[in-house]
Amino acid sequence: MKLVTAIIKPFKMDDAREALSSVGIQGLTVTEVKGFGRQKGHTELYRGAEYVVDFLPKSKLEIAVDDDRVDAVIEAISKATSTGKIGDGKIFVQELINVVRIRTGESGPDAL
Repeated sequence: MKLVTAIIKPFKMDDAREALSSVGIQGLTVTEVKGFGRQKGHTELYRGAEYVVDFLPKSKLEIAVDDDRVDAVIEAISKATSTGKIGDGKIFVQELINVVRIRTGESGPDAL
């Protein structure tokens, strides 16, 4: 089992959700986060005053999947969220040791 974590632009969230649904993903967790990458933020103009935005708003998706579905999930997220511009985000894949469904007590792949 793997935990796929994607950091994407917030306005691409609906596209990502639809793409994941189309490959059979039934559940995911979304968190609104802030951060920066290589672009190191940007400057904006507000009422004539320039100010620096150090941390940009992002959306963080977390999806627990079986090993055989990881590539499909990565491809779906990448295609749905890519704009070709800086700040599109990143996808991280981590090993999951165990998963337990609280309601039923199921564990491992059955809990997904």
